[in-house]
Amino acid sequence: MFNDLRPADVIAAADRIRPLIKRTELLRSEPLSAVAGGDVYLKLENTQTTGSFKLRGALNVLATLTPEQKRAGVVASSAGNHGLGVAYAAKHFGVKATIFVPSTAPQVKRDGITALGATIDTTQPNYDEAMVAARRFGAEHGATFINPCLGEMLLAGQGTVALEILGDLPDLASLVVNVGGGGLLGGCASLTRAVAPSVRIYGAQSENTAAMSRSLAAGRVVEIEDRATLADGLAGQIDDEAFDIGRHGLDAIATVSEEEIASAIAWLSRTHGQRVEGAGACGTAAVRLGKFASLPTPAVIVVSGGNIDAGRLETILAS
Repeated sequence: MFNDLRPADVIAAADRIRPLIKRTELLRSEPLSAVAGGDVYLKLENTQTTGSFKLRGALNVLATLTPEQKRAGVVASSAGNHGLGVAYAAKHFGVKATIFVPSTAPQVKRDGITALGATIDTTQPNYDEAMVAARRFGAEHGATFINPCLGEMLLAGQGTVALEILGDLPDLASLVVNVGGGGLLGGCASLTRAVAPSVRIYGAQSENTAAMSRSLAAGRVVEIEDRATLADGLAGQIDDEAFDIGRHGLDAIATVSEEEIASAIAWLSRTHGQRVEGAGACGTAAVRLGKFASLPTPAVIVVSGGNIDAGRLETILAS
């Protein structure tokens, strides 16, 4: 569960994947700093090699598979970014990969997975059905299933985001992460709670993907409807393990509307020149709109992904 991941696991992951990833920039945002009354930085994982932080966990998982597992291949379910990360890692390690994504996944993510040489399946209608199909494929073909949000090696890789932030900003007071299935939160919070327990950790998600916030409010896992959202990377249900991550990893969580996400995407483009997808913009939207009662500074918002279809971005910028 949440406390199973040790700082040593994250440090080992960082050593393992360092040659294969970018150490992404911490960019100070003057307008967000003005809103918070202190320094606010953007951790630009949207500029990561595959366009999101997901590469970190995927590389760490693939790097730690046994030779037998590598020969048998891997399978993953993904809204898109995890699939890109697994496809990239599989190509690097010479492993056959099959990725199941929803039929609604952005074309830029689907094209990227295919370009990296993975086999892609787009027959499932949503994220949760894609996961069911991927697990079934793994059982039938002996391929290792790489969960998009859970697993010690995956979480250790995602935790390297926080490791870099704390290395660049040792006096960090608040960390804001986008929350879907809990992978980024689990990795970052496990490390941060252990080595910098005074840091406040805040989550942000779309109202249409609010499985975590609704579950935390209810004190139990709550199933949500499958609704269209700009934050496709945060879609899907959570399970007991993800709920445990949320309970222990978050000090507060906020939700933002689809309109607020679109506004944040446009704002990040116009103000900071950043191409950001909906799932990557939720934290920025929440801070920009004062959704948290207080935000101790210095604060860092993880801009977790930048894979947005060109047409969708153009429409948002034109509105």
